[in-house]
Amino acid sequence: MSVSIFWFLPTHGDGHYLGTAEGARPVDHAYLQQVAQAADRLGFGGVLIPTGRSCEDAWLVAASLIPVTQRLRFLVALRPGVISPTQAARQAATLDRLSNGRALFNLVTGGDPEELAGDGVFLDHRERYAESAEFTRVWRRVLEGETVDYEGKHVKVRGARLMFKPVQQPRPPLWFGGSSEPAQELAAEQVDVYLTWGEPPAQVKEKIDQVRAKAAAQGRTVRFGIRLHVIVRETNEEAWQAADKLIANVDDATIAKAQAAFQRADSVGQRRMAALHGGRRDKLEISPNLWAGVGLVRSGAGTALVGDGPTVAARIKEYEALGIETFILSGYPHLEEAYRVGELLFPHLDLQVPLVPQPRVVQAHGEAVANDFTPEKKVARG
Repeated sequence: MSVSIFWFLPTHGDGHYLGTAEGARPVDHAYLQQVAQAADRLGFGGVLIPTGRSCEDAWLVAASLIPVTQRLRFLVALRPGVISPTQAARQAATLDRLSNGRALFNLVTGGDPEELAGDGVFLDHRERYAESAEFTRVWRRVLEGETVDYEGKHVKVRGARLMFKPVQQPRPPLWFGGSSEPAQELAAEQVDVYLTWGEPPAQVKEKIDQVRAKAAAQGRTVRFGIRLHVIVRETNEEAWQAADKLIANVDDATIAKAQAAFQRADSVGQRRMAALHGGRRDKLEISPNLWAGVGLVRSGAGTALVGDGPTVAARIKEYEALGIETFILSGYPHLEEAYRVGELLFPHLDLQVPLVPQPRVVQAHGEAVANDFTPEKKVARG
C-alpha cells in the first residue's frame, strides 16, 4: 500500500533551533511560498497549515498559495464556536472551487482555555466536543447539498444551504485529531481521517483500534493519519547529532516554563505528549528512533522520527502496518528539511503523489436574483 506524505507550513515561525530566537528566520509570504513550492515539486501530498493565535490565518495563507502551486493540497482548520457552520461551509466550498479540488479540512476543537477565551469560547472540554459535533453535522450536510434545519444545544440553523457546490463530491474530506473519549466518539460518527500525534506504535495501535471499533458500531469506516516531526540524514549518527543540536540552546528554565504553560491545557493529547518525556532530557528516545525532544518546548506534536533514510522508512512502515495511510511531517528549518525528506526518505517509500487537477465542467449563471440562482448553463473551463 502506498503512503501519502504531507509537509507543514510554519506560519508560527521557523529556524534552526527550538526554544530560542537564535537562528530564527522571518516567515513572510515569500518564504511560505518557497516551502509550499518545494513540497509541491518534491511530491508531498499536501501541507498542514496550523491554527491559533500564534499563527497566521490558515485560510488566507492557503488561498494565497493556490496560484503558485499545482498539485499541493491544503489542510486548513475549522474552528467550531468561532464561526457558524453555514458560513464555514461556504468558505470551504469556495476554497475547494478556487483550488480546483485541493482543499481539505481539519476540525480543531482547541485545548487551551486561555486562548479559547480570547476567541469568545468559554465551554469546558466535554461541552466543546458536544458543540463540535453539532457544528460538524450541519457543516457536512450543507456541503453535501442539503437544506438544513437543525436545533441543538449549541447550534441552531433554519434553511441553511449552499448555492455553489464544492468540486469534491459529496464534499471535501474532514480530518480530526483528539485523544479523549468524546473526541473518539465524534471521530467515529463524522470524520473521514482520524489523526494521532506521534506516540510509540503500541499506543497508536490502541487508539486506532478504539476509533475503528467505535466507527464500526455506527456502520462507518475511518482512515488514519499521524503527525510527526522528522530528522533524516545520510547516516544515523548524523541524524542524532542534528536532534541534539535542535535543542542545544534550550535551558532548564525554558523547559520548565513551557511545560507549565502546557499544563493549563485540558487537552488529553497534550497530556499524553508530556507524559512521554516528563520534562526530562535524559530519556528522550521513547521508542526506537522516536525522539521526544521537540515536546520539551513545543506544544502539540512533540516527537520526531530520527535516522537515515532506510531507518526512518522502516519506522514509517511499522505505523503503516497499523493502518496509518497519511504521515504529516515537519522539520526545522522547513525549507531545507523538505528537501532532505524528499531526497533521503522518499526513495525508500512507496509514495502516493497526487496528480495535477484537470480542467472541469462548471455551471455558468448570471447575477443572483432575489438571493437565488438565475437559470444555469454548463460550460467547459480550462
